[in-house]
Amino acid sequence: MQPKNEDADLLKNVSRETKEKLELYVSLLQQWNTKINLVSKQTVDQVWDRHILDSLQLASFIEPSVGSIADFGTGGGFPGLVLAIVTGIPITLIESDIRKTVFLREVARQTQLNVNILCKRIEQVDIPPVDLITARALASLEILLSFSEYRVKRNGYCLFLKGRQVDDEIAEAQQNWEFDYLKIPSKTSSDGVIVKINQFRHIV
Repeated sequence: MQPKNEDADLLKNVSRETKEKLELYVSLLQQWNTKINLVSKQTVDQVWDRHILDSLQLASFIEPSVGSIADFGTGGGFPGLVLAIVTGIPITLIESDIRKTVFLREVARQTQLNVNILCKRIEQVDIPPVDLITARALASLEILLSFSEYRVKRNGYCLFLKGRQVDDEIAEAQQNWEFDYLKIPSKTSSDGVIVKINQFRHIV
């Protein structure tokens, strides 16, 4: 299933080879989803619009200086696997569900991606600090900041895909954290927001 015409412009600068890898990824996801819950049954027929393009929009906010990325709670591959396909930047995918990591490894093998897949809980992961941290539909902003504090470089930043509760999450996080942030409207969801965060530190 292809993306809707109104969303297809997110793919206009994607090479044919990259699009073929995305198509292979979608095919594998739909096959595996019958056995393990990678995406909800309600959205499996809308993978391009609900998941691929939603993740792909983050690529526009990856700065040229970024040479390493960590994706928290990758699940079925969003956004980390999509970003690995479209950017070629080395990405560490962190997912605690062993069945999902088996799927991620199979996609990475077939698409020849430069990824490091860790089957661990985020709080148990010990990785060198990265330039960028991403996450989608994982946890509250305050929890994401606690996960990110020692895993992002001093001049690094975070891109989090959030929903309609984003303002409440920001207010809650500001009780215990100082941070600079930018809210960017999602191109794929009227309720969605991309939150870019940098210069953050715990104050309590």
